[in-house]
Amino acid sequence: MADPSSYRPKPGQIPDSPGVYKFRDEHGRVIYVGKAKSLRQRLSSYFQDLAGLHPRTRTMVTTAAAVEWTVVSTEVEALQLEYSWIKEYDPRFNVKYRDDKSYPSLAVTMGEEFPRVQVMRGPKKKGVRYFGPYAHAWAIRETVDLMLRVFPVRTCSAGVFKRSAQIGRPCLLGYIGKCSAPCVGRVSAEEHRELAEEFCDFMAGRTGAYLRRLEQAMREAAEEMEYEKAARLRDDIEALRRAMEKNAVVLADATDADLIAVAEDELEAAVQIFHVRGGRVRGQRGWVTDKVEAVDTAGLVEHALQQLYGEEKGDAVPKEVLVPALPDPVGPVTQWLTERRGARVDLRIPQRGDKKDLMATVQRNAQHALVLHKTKRASDLTTRSRALEEIAEALGLDSAPLRIECFDISHLQGQDVVASMVVFEDGLARKSEYRRFQIKSFAGQDDVRSMHEVVSRRFRRYLTEKVRTGEWQEGAEEAEGTDEAADGAGGVAPGEAREDDGRPKRFAYPPQLVVVDGAGPQVAAARRALDELGISDVAVCGLAKRLEEVWLPGDEDPVVLPRSSEGLYLLQRVRDEAHRFAIAYQRGKRTGVLKAGPLDAVPGLGDTRKKALLKHFGSVKRLRAATVEQICETPGIGRKTAETVAAALAAAAPPAPAVNTATGEIMDDAEE
Repeated sequence: MADPSSYRPKPGQIPDSPGVYKFRDEHGRVIYVGKAKSLRQRLSSYFQDLAGLHPRTRTMVTTAAAVEWTVVSTEVEALQLEYSWIKEYDPRFNVKYRDDKSYPSLAVTMGEEFPRVQVMRGPKKKGVRYFGPYAHAWAIRETVDLMLRVFPVRTCSAGVFKRSAQIGRPCLLGYIGKCSAPCVGRVSAEEHRELAEEFCDFMAGRTGAYLRRLEQAMREAAEEMEYEKAARLRDDIEALRRAMEKNAVVLADATDADLIAVAEDELEAAVQIFHVRGGRVRGQRGWVTDKVEAVDTAGLVEHALQQLYGEEKGDAVPKEVLVPALPDPVGPVTQWLTERRGARVDLRIPQRGDKKDLMATVQRNAQHALVLHKTKRASDLTTRSRALEEIAEALGLDSAPLRIECFDISHLQGQDVVASMVVFEDGLARKSEYRRFQIKSFAGQDDVRSMHEVVSRRFRRYLTEKVRTGEWQEGAEEAEGTDEAADGAGGVAPGEAREDDGRPKRFAYPPQLVVVDGAGPQVAAARRALDELGISDVAVCGLAKRLEEVWLPGDEDPVVLPRSSEGLYLLQRVRDEAHRFAIAYQRGKRTGVLKAGPLDAVPGLGDTRKKALLKHFGSVKRLRAATVEQICETPGIGRKTAETVAAALAAAAPPAPAVNTATGEIMDDAEE
């Protein structure tokens, strides 16, 4: 625990101007980011008597070892910089909302030649129009099913679309009139795009004019005695009205607004957002967060606004944002929202009428979400604290292991041997810091030797980081090359090395406890790896699957935790997560080998040019039969590359022809 006076800036050193400040821990990692109208006043408040600070603030300033700041010209710039740094550094003492689910949206891929209507989750993509988000995917599918009768837009995947075009027959939706079947040319690309645009207009709330047009067409058809057409139009109108009823009007003035409500207690807060477009509730979403910093309702609202609109622009930011409490000061936040929308945004508290009534509904949803989260939350703070304390007591540790790393080995009959490392901080999985390894020093199956190699490589990298930063002055070995990667994430993940600027670095922070999947031999191998590197302040244990016994280095008998122990449950979750991650990596490598094709052996040919060749020729078989000049016609392929491709395919033996086992006929289908 650090003494805040040891890093307190000198009097007069802090400027009296707007800015953003960062607290760093002893490793240089940024643990808190804040903004202030006056840096001098705000930072001075952190260095008062510890007894007068909020408990969470006191924990933060005693964990920190340094503070620094950046001066900006306006409070709006401070707001933007604070959001950027929180997103970049992922500081542990800042409020970070965890989305309680991945909310689906109705998406129309207007960037494609034949736009497709589908359910989408995750980050927004360019060229796609989104409606929602919705609470349930089935609600989207019900709405789409009703609207396809009137707007028969394509909903099939690229594979189904391509297959139907090849065989000249549409899918079932094309036969029953719920798709205009552009795949077989029933409508042109322009006509299909008009259908998609009408679909988007209707979903955007421009419903009245379209319904009136359909009603007029129905009356004209009836007057001309085209009764079948009139009946079809009548059913279309009824289908659209049923779709509209699913989103009842809640605000009579066709308002575009987002309503944000907060329910909170001393430890946690839940945020609920209703998206109202054209006076109708088009979507709902929510977040739950731990209150790791001393923050009031206005502060929670400000964090929610940053999370909600930090990546949005244009119409994604509505004209009105209704909140339960206004940020202090409100001017910079309103200006920031206006800049993101490109037009005025009204941020206010509803005082009366329909908007106040709807805000009460949103508030009830937030309160219900918080209660539900507390009743079913596996990561309850009390439970996690008890689990860590039980582990510390059982293993004889001086303090609770706030960072736990677990290693597991996976292979298939001695082939493709890989290992995983998962990280739990404060009892919660930290997936951005997961790592995976290929065993390099030997071939074959030897779990004990593999465990020694993996633990050695992980902590050798840690020592290398300490040498680079000057924390370690005695002989640390150079880290050998590894192929670790974050779990499903691209770019630079927390824990990954960059320059020495406070960003989290790969393997830079040691755990208090290393858990290995196995019993005595694996534990001994991990302990030996640490001893060889001179690391004595990291505890090691193993968890054996058969009887769920905890093994310690050098002990002949295991430590047996009660089956009802929260500590044992946490160790099991850590071990099972490491096993899952290792198995996923091992299967991925195996699948990659099985999917390898003739083009993979061509030196210097990357994925982009492979795809270009296959798209140009349609199959490897046609590519193998092509001349060098024909290969050169592929975009991005020069003559030298074409000669290399032709030579490689000529040297590779073509696959044996497929045979119809019923008739003996040789199938001459093109290769996929």
